[in-house]
This record gives sequence, structure tokens and C-alpha cells, in this order.
Amino acid sequence: MSDKATLEINGDKFEFPVKIGSENEVAIDIKALRGATNGVITIDPGYKNTGSCESAITFLDGEKGILRYRGYSIEELAEKADFLEVAYLLIFGELPNKEELDKFHSDIKSHAVVDDDIKKILDAFPKSAHPMGVLSSLTSALTAFNPSSVDVNSDEAMYNAIVRILGKFPVLVAWTMRKKHGLPLDYGDNSLGYVENVLKMMFKSPTQEYEQNPILVNALDKLLILHADHEQNCSTSTVRITGSSHAGLFVSLAAGISALWGPLHGGANQAVLEMLEAIKEDGGDTKKYMAKAKDKNDPFRLMGFGHRVYKNFDPRAKIIKVAADEVLGDLGVEDPILDIAKGLEKEALEDQYFVDRKLYPNVDFYSGIIYRAMGIPVEMFTVMFALGRLPGWIAQWREMRMRKEPIGRPRQLYIGETYRAFKPIEKR
Repeated sequence: MSDKATLEINGDKFEFPVKIGSENEVAIDIKALRGATNGVITIDPGYKNTGSCESAITFLDGEKGILRYRGYSIEELAEKADFLEVAYLLIFGELPNKEELDKFHSDIKSHAVVDDDIKKILDAFPKSAHPMGVLSSLTSALTAFNPSSVDVNSDEAMYNAIVRILGKFPVLVAWTMRKKHGLPLDYGDNSLGYVENVLKMMFKSPTQEYEQNPILVNALDKLLILHADHEQNCSTSTVRITGSSHAGLFVSLAAGISALWGPLHGGANQAVLEMLEAIKEDGGDTKKYMAKAKDKNDPFRLMGFGHRVYKNFDPRAKIIKVAADEVLGDLGVEDPILDIAKGLEKEALEDQYFVDRKLYPNVDFYSGIIYRAMGIPVEMFTVMFALGRLPGWIAQWREMRMRKEPIGRPRQLYIGETYRAFKPIEKR
């Protein structure tokens, strides 16, 4: 392959470097395009064909159904590592040894208390406030209690900022849910693992001891791992472009949370449950809705099936399907919504229409089922997604700052009015 790409515009030819990634991805480097061509730009709505950065964090191949963090397959990480190990890997580039992991966890726990004034901010929200709006606001508010900017040239300062947010974020997640339910706000237990602590903070009743369920711990641990990073998606790109202005870590994460909120991104698992609720209200006939999904003239959209990146089976869905079956089997939940979900799953995996189009259940489908079975309310689903994605956002922000990437500034193709003379109001 040539190391140059040639672009011809109005008879003039321009050459641009071709770069090859470590997985043989090919990219044309057009950063000199405007200067070389006297103002010509590319236009790519949604940036579907535009690489915004070079990154060493996550590799995915949607056609082959491959997802790897720092070179490790998602299948192996989900089977052999826990969430904190994966968080360390994403952020710092290598899996931790025992001493590094113990220190990492200990340092995170040392920051697992938030300023009491944060409770006052939380109290100001009505119970009707969406948890994602609350979480974004509280994360941004942390900046006020940690006003000094992170010295990105200091490994110690970067590390301290990272363990600080990893310690405080689960508290904000738990408080967001407990506020919604009118439960007292409490802290966790430093004798517990990271995921066990999250579950206890979320679900502990003030009148009784909380007992850990290892199947739920395992399922949540896997869900958090599977959601930990996913290359340059909407929220991750938001974190990077916000941080490119040298905005701090906490406020950049708050921007990512807001981007994740949308139903086309992190809100997809919430949309799955809302679809299941609608099917239940209409009688629960799954065959009827599978037929509607196949009808091109029907506006009904089957949520939680297929994926805009993966053109084959979502590799994360294969892993979490097993955990979903274990959770449902262990809890023995009798829920018509979950029965409808299982019915849709069975038909989609057997119906030739869906098999031919590779419209398999994706990670959002199974995560919604698990969260529902665990007793997590539907409006909290995206908050749980944010908890899992936190280390990926941190890793991407850290990489962007350490690489000294320039401030993000996309261009546009103007299609509005050309120059018009101003008209006085009496002549309009």
C-alpha cells in the first residue's frame, strides 16, 4: 500500500500521508488539508468516517465482533479479571500486579467520602428529577470542592485525581438512587470489594443487615467490565473534546454523563424496558411485535437488537447472556416483563429474518433484563452504564491530555443566506 493518498480538486493534485494502525486500520492524515488547498474541508456528518485521534486504549472491529481493551479480549477479561483490574488496565495501560491492585483499591477507598455539602445540593432536587441529570450535576459540583486543577505533568497529581473520582463516583450513584426512593443517604463499607460496596450502598435497608448475593455481584462486575470503554463513541468523544479545552477531569466527566443520557446512546437499555412495558400493556403478544418489526411500513422499532457498530453478534452480549440466565435462575423472579423479554429473545434467535440480518440481542437488551431483575429502577439504568464507563472516560481524558492534543474545533459547510443588507424595522 502507498504511504501517500492523492486528492484531485479542480485539476490540482494534493498528497496526504497514509497511516497504518497496529491492527492494520488505514487512515488518511488530512490535518494539512485546509492549508494546502486554500480552505477546502471534508464533511462527514456524525464523524462516521473521521478519526478524531490516535488512541492506544480500545480496539473494536464491528464486522468481526471483536472488542479488546489494551490488547486483551473482552471475553478473557470478563472471565478472569474483576472491574478494578480492568479499570487499572484501561487507565494505566497494563494489568496491575497484586501490590499495585491492593494499593489502587486502598487509595480509592480513602477517597470514598464526599463533602457533606453535596447532600445539600442533592436535597435541592425534586424526587421527579431524572437520575442522569442529578448525577451529571453532582459530578460537576465535585469541582467546587476540589478546585485545584490537575497538573497533567505530574504522575502523582494525575493518580490522585483518578482515585478521588473512582472513590466518590459510586457514592453519587448510590445516593442518586436512594434519593429517588426516599431512603437515607449512607456510605459504604471499606471492608468490601468495589462492586460489593456499590450494591450495599444502593440496596441496604436502614432496618436490617445487607447480605451479598455472589451471583448478583458477579453479574454487575461483568456488566461494568463490558461497559468500561467502547472506543470513540458519543460520550467518550464528548469527554475528550471537553478536556481538550483543558477543562478539568470532573467537569469533563460531567459532560460525558450528559452525552450518555440520550436514548440513542446510554439510554438504550432504558428504551428496551420501555418497549417491553408497551408490549405488556398491549397484551404481551411477542409474535405480533416481531411481525411489526419486520414490516417496513410499521413505525415500531425493536429496541435492544442489532448494533450500529457490530455487524455480527455483539461480543458483550454473548458474555452477559450467561449472567442474565444465572440471575433470573437464582432470583426466581416472576415478572411478565422478563417473560416477554425471554420470548422476544427466543424468537429473534430462531427467526430466519433476524438471523439473516444479524439482528441479535445486544448488550443493552441483556443489561436491562439484569437490572430489572436486581430491582434497579429503569431510570437508573443509564446511571449504571455511567458507573461502568467511568474508567474508560478517565483513560481517554488522561490519554488526550498526556498526548497534548489540540483543542477540538470541527469545521462546517455553511449553507445559509449570503450577505444581506440590514433592513430597518419599519421596512421589514
